[in-house]
Amino acid sequence: MLNRFKGYTFQDFRKDLVAGFIVGIVAIPLGMAFAIASGVRPENGLYTVIIAGILISLLGGSKYQIGGPTGAFVPILLGIVMQYGFQNLLIAGFMAGIILVIMGLLKWGSLIKYIPRPVIIGFTTGIAVIIFSGQIANFLGLKKVEKHEEFHLNMMAIADKIYTFNWQSVAVALTCLFLLIIVPKMTTKIPPALVGLLGSTLFALLVFPDKIPTIGTTFGDIPNKLPELQFFELSVEKLVYLLPPAIAIALLGGIESLLSAMVADGMKEGSKHDSNKELVGQGIANMVTPLFGGIPATGAIARTATNIRSGAVSKVSGVTHGVVVLLVLLLFSPYASHIPLASMAPILMAVAWNMSERNQFMHVLKTKTMDSVVLLITFLLTVFTDLATAVIAGLILAFAAFIRRMSSSLHINKVQTIENGMVQQEYEGIQVFTLSGPLFFGSTNQLEEHVSNKHKKGVVILKLQNVPYIDTSAEAALLSLTNKVTRQNGELIIVGLQPDPKRLLEKTGLAGKIGHHHFFDRMEEALQRAQTLLRTKEVSMNIS
Repeated sequence: MLNRFKGYTFQDFRKDLVAGFIVGIVAIPLGMAFAIASGVRPENGLYTVIIAGILISLLGGSKYQIGGPTGAFVPILLGIVMQYGFQNLLIAGFMAGIILVIMGLLKWGSLIKYIPRPVIIGFTTGIAVIIFSGQIANFLGLKKVEKHEEFHLNMMAIADKIYTFNWQSVAVALTCLFLLIIVPKMTTKIPPALVGLLGSTLFALLVFPDKIPTIGTTFGDIPNKLPELQFFELSVEKLVYLLPPAIAIALLGGIESLLSAMVADGMKEGSKHDSNKELVGQGIANMVTPLFGGIPATGAIARTATNIRSGAVSKVSGVTHGVVVLLVLLLFSPYASHIPLASMAPILMAVAWNMSERNQFMHVLKTKTMDSVVLLITFLLTVFTDLATAVIAGLILAFAAFIRRMSSSLHINKVQTIENGMVQQEYEGIQVFTLSGPLFFGSTNQLEEHVSNKHKKGVVILKLQNVPYIDTSAEAALLSLTNKVTRQNGELIIVGLQPDPKRLLEKTGLAGKIGHHHFFDRMEEALQRAQTLLRTKEVSMNIS
């Protein structure tokens, strides 16, 4: 801790306080809005901002990460609340924290690099559609709209209640939306969400008192204190029952937190996060937060970016942001009951619009490649089924597309004229095949098709200088080729085998079966050995 703050000055502290105050003010309306959209009370979102925000900043692997409830969690948390209930959501969040800690200790943080971009864009855009559509009812002031897990049922429910349209709610929502659009054009020092929330709330109180639904009329008053620490009653049956949602929360939380940390590194020169430490910090935060009624949290990309733009220097800014929200909760929470739900809707819609990655979505779609298919499938499954199904299907499709591309990247050529003109292909008994590309389970069929099925009796030389990788499936194919050549009274010679593939063949014993004296670095040596073998076999045949 002392090394971390070595060289930290009072000027740095001032910058962190300013940045933390700004981010804290931004986090207040978002915390409540994300909680409401997730099917829980607004104060649960504030508890998450405070406790998870402070712990993630203190224990995480990024200097600038801001943690809390996020839009990406909204669909999955709403589904869990509807299917399992709020109390079980807290338990699932606690279990997800344990899973994240285990992932960090196992050093799985670097796996985020292997999630294809089309999958990330697909589910992010799908989540944005769900968030945006989920706020239509509040924007229009519709009454008694039943919520469902399925997107199409939610749209049907909105259409069914469209006659309950409340023009006062629309007026308040449009006021908030106008402020969200106009404020950034006037100044970058004031959070648009805060101005939109306060401005539209004041407008509603003055013009439409008691005419539209508010936080107070819907959820009751927000307590001006943190809840008492509570422990869960756990059993093996309950843990097994809640394991699927816990895994879903952990995977999404891990992905988003590491994406946010990567964004922070890109924005701040010289910044480099520790991905495994970040997972552990996120995990501990998600284990503690549910004990105080908080919902699952992760790294918030937009708030992290705001933190950096506001001049943050260290983790102190993230801690400050949590303290600011705590003070607001203690001092001003009774006033939050007057906030109209119609004021929250445009804020969440703006969040959805900004997180949709619409430009990247269209860019990948225009390529008309397999990446476009992966993107569309992930997007549609996110919207119409659930996030876990979408990500798994997207990864499987992306994996299949990768295997197909990699298998076609292996090129096998039968050499017609061997180096230096020393031996022509017509030279009886010697065949040379040049392989270029990875030799693995997806490309072994080419080895069989172009070499095993086409070689003639005699010596077979495989040039493997340009084969960077061989897996055990390819090793088995080479063993089969070796046995086939041996049965035909021939010999297999390997030229230019790279270190990593050579180590595999040594471990499996195939190198010994082929014969260590049949491995050469240079083609000239291999040809001389081949000619010697052929002469030896000719003498042997004559004698017999």
